[in-house]
Amino acid sequence: MKTIFIVDDNKSNLFSAKTALDGIYKTYALSSAERMFKIAEKIIPDLILLDVDMPEMDGFEAMRILKSDERFKTIPVIFLTARNDANAEIRGFEMGALDFINKPFSPPVLIKRIETHIETDKLIKESQKALREVHNATISVIVDLIDTRDETTGGHVIRTQVYLGILVDEILRAGIYEDEVSAWDKDILLSSAQLHDVGKIGISDLILNKPGKLTDEEINVIKRHCDKGESVISRIMERVDNDEFLYHAKRFAAYHHEKWDGSGYPRGLSGNEIPLEGRILAIADVYDALVSERSYKERFTHDEAMEIIKKDSGKHFDPEIVKAFLNVAEDFWVESTLIDNVK
Repeated sequence: MKTIFIVDDNKSNLFSAKTALDGIYKTYALSSAERMFKIAEKIIPDLILLDVDMPEMDGFEAMRILKSDERFKTIPVIFLTARNDANAEIRGFEMGALDFINKPFSPPVLIKRIETHIETDKLIKESQKALREVHNATISVIVDLIDTRDETTGGHVIRTQVYLGILVDEILRAGIYEDEVSAWDKDILLSSAQLHDVGKIGISDLILNKPGKLTDEEINVIKRHCDKGESVISRIMERVDNDEFLYHAKRFAAYHHEKWDGSGYPRGLSGNEIPLEGRILAIADVYDALVSERSYKERFTHDEAMEIIKKDSGKHFDPEIVKAFLNVAEDFWVESTLIDNVK
């Protein structure tokens, strides 16, 4: 049974709406927006009927708060109003309201309008789920293609994605770069990180899978995968507006080999010039390279990898992110062991 919050400071309106909807939906009659937010800490409704004119906090202010909170921003909201004000309706729709229902309302009309919007919301969510499944399947195929072509780094994409998640959680816990990181959708961020080496698709197999040491010229060819990856994702972005997934993916692809002291590639950026995604992924990427066996090197132990990263704090890596890494480095090792065992 769907859950509906009815928020109105008028007891008569609350009673009328609750009486009409009880038995069809699980309803909560709430006399203020403040009470709504208190209940929402424990119960997330499927739809909110929100009065526009209330003392202390009106419907527009409540709507603003709802839409600014990741927990509540997707909840459908229908405004209840006694106004006959086109400007108020325009404002409400611009804020994301589904509909306006005038008071006093007819119970059968109220029921039908809610039923229509809940069914529409269901169809939208089903469509979004289907699109996510297609999206995830497409990314999986691309990642498999990258792993298949680069035989020397099998499983690297999966492991760095796991390490990145651990590191982002610790950065948030420690309050490092909190303003920027807290605004990210972690699921989208981690998914986008899978494309950080997509530029390797444009590198010759003879170089990618060459046994032994690469020549300087071959190393320079490998380094081009950052620019190639950025270019591929930029071309996709030209066809898609304001996509958060592609935004992060482009920054991961372009900047994960930049170094804090400016000695990295492809642009030689330094310090905070390097986008934060690149600075975080740099540690996950290097840690995996260190503890993994390659055709040209033996694997380092976890302790050796920790010391190398610690030593490169302020050179290769952002010192603040190194501190976060050292706090959770053991989790990196545990997860890498689990992933290898699954393989």
